[in-house]
Amino acid sequence: MLQTIHDLGFRSEHAYNAALISVGVSAGSWVISRFAGDESKPQADRWGIFVGHWAPTFFGLGLALSQLEKRGKR
Repeated sequence: MLQTIHDLGFRSEHAYNAALISVGVSAGSWVISRFAGDESKPQADRWGIFVGHWAPTFFGLGLALSQLEKRGKR
C-alpha cells in the first residue's frame, strides 16, 4: 500500500505538510469556536479535535514514506 501511495506521487514532504496544515486547521477551528454562538461552539470544538487527530497519522505516513524514499536512493 505504501509503495502504491508513493507511486501515485505522494511524497514524505506532502505528508508532513498535511500534518502541519491539520494542526493549523485544528487550532483555527478551536479559536473560531471561542467567538461562535453558544449553539455552534461544541460542534466547532469537536471538529477541531477530529481534525487534530489527523496530524499523527500524516506524520507517521511521512516517516514511512521517508524510509521508502531512502531505500530507493541506495
